[in-house]
Amino acid sequence: MEPTYYRNWHLAKDETEFKLTELEFSVLRVLEAFSRWVASVDEMVGLSELKHGEHVILHVIRMQNRPKSGATIARLLNRDDLPNIQYSLRKLESSGLIQKSKEAGTKSYTYSITDLGERLTNEYSRLRSEILIGKLRSIAEFDSRVEDANELLSFLTGVYEESARTSATLNRAP
Repeated sequence: MEPTYYRNWHLAKDETEFKLTELEFSVLRVLEAFSRWVASVDEMVGLSELKHGEHVILHVIRMQNRPKSGATIARLLNRDDLPNIQYSLRKLESSGLIQKSKEAGTKSYTYSITDLGERLTNEYSRLRSEILIGKLRSIAEFDSRVEDANELLSFLTGVYEESARTSATLNRAP
């Protein structure tokens, strides 16, 4: 549909606002589609009890094949809800997918993948390659296009973070 039909929308009063609003809604739709994809494959590999956030945390723990603390996981995911992350970590641990270890000489704990977690994430990875990656490879110039999208999204993450900090310093008008 022609963009002019949307120009009276409260979030899109000019061309820049229209384009940004379209991008924001695209990101929301991609996130929902990604969540459905993850849930579907999790069901196939036996991880259906996981919520989306727990699934993501499981793969972050496996990333680079080294243990990670709750704070590191939060930083990697740009999350500031550490109590929720800790709840997810307890769930993953009780499911036998990760194990908790005390760092020597500190009060800190790290989390690493268990053999079961490794086996199930390997199966997820195999299905991801077979089903999803194959479809993406058919998109013309996918590698460079996704690289450009990653750069833009990374930049926008910083802009949104800075805008959130700025808005936190403002007072609401009486």
